[in-house]
Amino acid sequence: MTNWHLATSTMAPWRPWLIHHGSLTRLLSSRFPDFNVRRLRQAFDLPYRDEVAPLGLGGHERALVREVLLRSGSVPLVYAHTVIPSACLRGPWRQLAGLGNQSLGATLFADPRVERFPLAFRRVSRRHPLYLAAAPYLTEPAAALWARRSQFALAGHRLMVTEVFLPSVIRP
Repeated sequence: MTNWHLATSTMAPWRPWLIHHGSLTRLLSSRFPDFNVRRLRQAFDLPYRDEVAPLGLGGHERALVREVLLRSGSVPLVYAHTVIPSACLRGPWRQLAGLGNQSLGATLFADPRVERFPLAFRRVSRRHPLYLAAAPYLTEPAAALWARRSQFALAGHRLMVTEVFLPSVIRP
């Protein structure tokens, strides 16, 4: 995962959110009683360049791209971007195509057969496509945003989840 790294000391006060290995949905639900998921977009599209190789996709291979906001009431906390290769949707991940506003995390962490790969992190600048996708949901401008990325596998089929943390998640 090009330019994605292991945890560093520079990520405070984001560190607790970024390094949490359990369900982000569960963590957000425990801290924000009015937690909800709002699906923004779900369509077959080209993944970002740095998502292609880790998922074993061809350069122009489309995948199911799902974008959601994890919110507290109407306040956006996290912009989440998931890439599910088409082959996975014919296999063990086929139920994920119909999630709607349901939490992907709740589905992933409910199945003990799902394997999670190590988390990777980076700050995304205003030029990065993840920043550009998350920017409309910022309540105030930010020079960069912290993001984390992980792959999940079921029966050898991998998908990738990237979560971009918005400043509102660390402000009560």
